[in-house]
Amino acid sequence: MNLVGYCRVSTDNQKEEGTIAIQEHALEVFCKANGYQLVAVYKDEGVSGAVENRPGLASLFTFLECSRGVHGVLIYKLDRLARDLYVQEHLLREFGKRDLQLYSTKESDLNSTDPMRVAFRQFVGVVSELEKSFITMRLSAGRQKKATEGRYAGGGIPLGYKLTQDKDLMVDEADADTIMLIFKLRRKHWNLLQIADRLNVMDIPTARGGRWYASTVKYILENPRYKGRAVYSGVTAKRSDLTIR
Repeated sequence: MNLVGYCRVSTDNQKEEGTIAIQEHALEVFCKANGYQLVAVYKDEGVSGAVENRPGLASLFTFLECSRGVHGVLIYKLDRLARDLYVQEHLLREFGKRDLQLYSTKESDLNSTDPMRVAFRQFVGVVSELEKSFITMRLSAGRQKKATEGRYAGGGIPLGYKLTQDKDLMVDEADADTIMLIFKLRRKHWNLLQIADRLNVMDIPTARGGRWYASTVKYILENPRYKGRAVYSGVTAKRSDLTIR
């Protein structure tokens, strides 16, 4: 029997889910123990459970549409397919439409229509959904705590800063000169376009390595971070050590 594997881990919960390599190894062991052939493995690493954000899952379905002789899909465990119960059941129905069985290295009889098995599968889905909610809650609470302390709570790293080993911001001296130049020129009453043009002439890249525009300069001048204030999700805290002007 030929099976196609699917593995997924999200960025925020990798320790609890196991790495992609651990999941893939479990799939290989399962197939060897049961005499199945693992013909392909599709992976989504560091993505949420939302279906629209999973290129690996999309590629899996493309493979299933184009390939013959595949009998089922193998996963590490049910919540790797989806934590959300609705998404989980929807994907099971999609596999069923294609006459494919779903196999798990951790759970048995996922395809059974026995009412007790269906209820158990859905119960597992509900538990996974609750776990996801608790994880989100803990992450949110943790970020809020960091925000109240003025520490880095998430989002892009502004030009002029870099992350420390303990995931906080510190001034990046190499890029801080660019920020100070922007504020200096502004104090001399240069307009936004003039400042952007000067930075482009000097071949100074933006945080993303691109060209400067008036809107980019405006964003920096209005960013409270450079004025020693950390703002995250409505929370403001002082961080005078991060002032760059």
